[in-house]
Amino acid sequence: MTLHKILVHMIAETDRHAGQADIVRELIDGAAGLRNGNDNMAPGDQAWWESYRSRLERAALDAGQGPVLEAG
Repeated sequence: MTLHKILVHMIAETDRHAGQADIVRELIDGAAGLRNGNDNMAPGDQAWWESYRSRLERAALDAGQGPVLEAG
């Protein structure tokens, strides 16, 4: 075991768990993105995001991946 392998492993673990924690935080406070006032999200209103999600779901179904799970 080398220090390099340990550091790479710790970076990967931190990245994975930080992403999971962010998902939980978004579910709790209902906000998406970086922070209040700077969500760091792509522009688009609710209708645009619903259309985008529908297009992605159709693409997944066409690719044979099965239904996309509903959010919320």
